[in-house]
Amino acid sequence: MILGLPLGAAAFAGMGFGAGWFLYAESNSPMTQALRMIDRPAEAATAAPRGGMPALTRRTPDGDAFQTTYFTFDEPLTTNPKGSRRFIQLGVTLSTQYDAKVMDHVRKHQAALRSDMLAVIGGFSEDEMTGREGREALAAALRDAINSRLEAIEGFGGVEGVFFPSFVLQ
Repeated sequence: MILGLPLGAAAFAGMGFGAGWFLYAESNSPMTQALRMIDRPAEAATAAPRGGMPALTRRTPDGDAFQTTYFTFDEPLTTNPKGSRRFIQLGVTLSTQYDAKVMDHVRKHQAALRSDMLAVIGGFSEDEMTGREGREALAAALRDAINSRLEAIEGFGGVEGVFFPSFVLQ
């Protein structure tokens, strides 16, 4: 009897702990995560805004945030600016907040995208590329050319940012 009382109390405590864990522990099963994503009202704002590709999100302490994916071309682009004997060499990195298909399409069509980017860069003069505003205009023109090519080939662009990790004008 003396030993039965503590064992019974421990058994009830264990069952209570187990039931609480079962009912209130956050499950990380793929099905639960999928259902949680479907039920979120915030997903309506990010679901397929263009061409049917959803934006990627990640959980943060402050709520959901968009997840950015980057792709850097292995080799820099080298060409002459419009009307110049000098040359420009650019390292180019692209970004998107859409799913991985966008960067898969970029990888798949690198040759065509590099050709389009060289044509755009060659259409800018040295003066048009200098300064922050000039580089931002060049980045926007490259983004538009890349998205145009991807839309023509794959039906969806999705590249949102163009960055220059290296920018050499000689």
